[in-house]
Amino acid sequence: MNTKIRYATLGFLGVTALYTGVWAYFAPKEWHASFPGFGMSWLPQLGPYNEHLAKDAGAMFLALAVLTAIASRSVRNNRLVQTTGAVWLVFNVLHLSYHMQHLGMYGTRDQVLNVVTLTALVLASAVLLVPLKPVTAEGDASCVSR
Repeated sequence: MNTKIRYATLGFLGVTALYTGVWAYFAPKEWHASFPGFGMSWLPQLGPYNEHLAKDAGAMFLALAVLTAIASRSVRNNRLVQTTGAVWLVFNVLHLSYHMQHLGMYGTRDQVLNVVTLTALVLASAVLLVPLKPVTAEGDASCVSR
């Protein structure tokens, strides 16, 4: 693992969290009707609109965005980045497993996109569990672990 991969992975997860969190919290009815966007709608099939549930989901994603941003500022801190990865991994594995059980309500395109997107989030989360490479003689000793 190197810091560039960590930055990219944290960036991917952070953008995902902000995209979903801001939309779900500040425009919950529109989020429920139109998520994930791009002409698709995946939430109405899962049940009726519930403002409280939508705003709670948005708040959770915004909290994940904050944690991810903090980890991005300390990308060399193995403990913090690995903790962030573990938090994301718990959420993403459970999220993927739920959706895998409910794919039948979608058409083929949306089934494939659900599986690919949610699996990518699981893999990105798992990548953060890998510690930074040990430093070499010419490297910066501060990057091992804090």
